[in-house]
Amino acid sequence: MMKTVLITGCSSGYGLETAHYFHAQGWNVIATMRTPRPDLFPASDRLRVLALDVTDPASIAAAVQASGPIDVLVNNAGIGLLGAFEATPLSTIREVFETNTFGVMAMTQAVLPQFRERRAGVVVNVTSTVALAPMPLVAVYTASKTATEGFTASLAHELEDFNIRVKLVQPGYGPGTGFASNGAARMAGLIPPPYEPFAQRVMAAFAQPGAVTTPRDVAEVVFRAATDSSGQLRFPAGPDAVALAQAS
Repeated sequence: MMKTVLITGCSSGYGLETAHYFHAQGWNVIATMRTPRPDLFPASDRLRVLALDVTDPASIAAAVQASGPIDVLVNNAGIGLLGAFEATPLSTIREVFETNTFGVMAMTQAVLPQFRERRAGVVVNVTSTVALAPMPLVAVYTASKTATEGFTASLAHELEDFNIRVKLVQPGYGPGTGFASNGAARMAGLIPPPYEPFAQRVMAAFAQPGAVTTPRDVAEVVFRAATDSSGQLRFPAGPDAVALAQAS
């Protein structure tokens, strides 16, 4: 029987590639994003593009209802943030948590009733290797992803009796992905003069060539996590992520 996956944050990066990957594997795909972009996907009776803002309860309810029964939820939507914590307004911190942490919780709550009633379903939460190896200038982002990791690990135990599997995918550093672009966009004004020399050293280190994570790496691992029937919780994605996981 053909299965259905609902993926959040499909307008670019990991989410876009993951939607394409599941579709190529023969799944029904519900690709969601704040502003629908059907042009990003092939015309197919197995792929639907829906509007979904994970920070808006009404939007979540409408999208889940329109999707019908789903077998897998992939919580991929997220926003990045680069900057000195001292200079980061609390409103910006709340914005990051609203999407990266509370959005994941809200989406999960929205699908759990149908999973519990069918005693089947998988939740895959996409976090980051910053939860394994925290880095400078991303303290708020790290906090939001670490909170999601703790939530996911606890929830996995809570839902075992209902045969609902909960998984974590931990991408490594992916230059050119959504994090890099929207994180940089939010960095304006968040590096005050005393922090500039340090920030320059950090950004120079980021620019050094080395093993990085690609959207394809993440898509393949999300699919593996979604179809994994073992008790494995964490799935590093990308060569750098695998190396960090092995070292931790």
